[in-house]
Amino acid sequence: MRAALTTKDNTMVVTEVPDPVPLDGQLLVRTLACGICGSDLHALADPEAFMETTRRSGGTPYDPRDGLVFGHEFAAEIVEYGPGTQRALPVGTVVCGPPIGIGPQGAGIVGYAPMFPGGYGEYMILNEGLTMAVPNGLDPKAAALTEPFAVATRAVDRSGIGADDVAVVLGLGPIGLGVVAALRARGHGPVLAVDFSARRRALAAGLGADEVIDPAVASPYDRWADLDVPVGTVDRMAAELLGVPARGAVIFECVGVPGVLQQVIEGAPAGATVMVVGVCMQSDRIEPGVAVTKELTLRGTFGAYPAEYGATLHAIAEGRIDAGSIITGTVGLDGVAGAFADLARPEEHAKIVVVP
Repeated sequence: MRAALTTKDNTMVVTEVPDPVPLDGQLLVRTLACGICGSDLHALADPEAFMETTRRSGGTPYDPRDGLVFGHEFAAEIVEYGPGTQRALPVGTVVCGPPIGIGPQGAGIVGYAPMFPGGYGEYMILNEGLTMAVPNGLDPKAAALTEPFAVATRAVDRSGIGADDVAVVLGLGPIGLGVVAALRARGHGPVLAVDFSARRRALAAGLGADEVIDPAVASPYDRWADLDVPVGTVDRMAAELLGVPARGAVIFECVGVPGVLQQVIEGAPAGATVMVVGVCMQSDRIEPGVAVTKELTLRGTFGAYPAEYGATLHAIAEGRIDAGSIITGTVGLDGVAGAFADLARPEEHAKIVVVP
């Protein structure tokens, strides 16, 4: 099959590689669409940090430069089944699923493990038990974005956000946009969406953000009093003693750049929850004393479980989340390397989908 293969010089080359072969419990699929994820960009730009983060997090690190076929945001068509499968879905069914590879060859993340080539190739092997039929004739390009939107759904679920809490979403890449969409799909508001890029702010508005903020013009942390959120610990205590309703706040940090988390800690109101969604792979510095004094909750989130993936897929297929609205470009395999460069310019692109 043809695939975009990573190389030792931190780029990719389109070449012929052997077709993957499904083993027990697996099926062979033909890739219809695959989103380019920011994690892929980071992995190829800084492979040493990517491997070190993976290793220290308990995973098995594979060198991103070592001839991998990236691509873990996929939709595909069933071609054939391997041995030991139930074959509940007919050949030709359009499917997607969590990018977890499981089988006799081991386990790993699809696109980051050599035994599970990803969607930047013409064919993939998937675990039958994690494969879901795409409902309602949903466009495969939109179905492929179930993965990043499911990651956002998990972030919202893990935040424990209350019905009256203010949500602030920092960074409007695909995951941040997904957080906005997930919040609005469950009827939550107000949602403040923050990014330097005018284009990405417009996409967030289209997904239902109540307010979009350019941090070069205004600080998202200056709005707490206007939104009835007590800023200091004493203010929150006084409101409780007086029986005055006081809103809480959840800040979704979807940037993943050193220094941002400390800015959030300084700007967050007392009692807020900070959801660390952006994956920063460099050393960073925070001041725990400020977080402790404010009684902040810092919580990490990563990936999505199958139930969250399935719920998100149906929310997209039923029109409650407009995943396709963030697609700003499509490329074939020969355009993948160029798309990596294009995605570094946020005013031009938010999400590029590969159609092998």
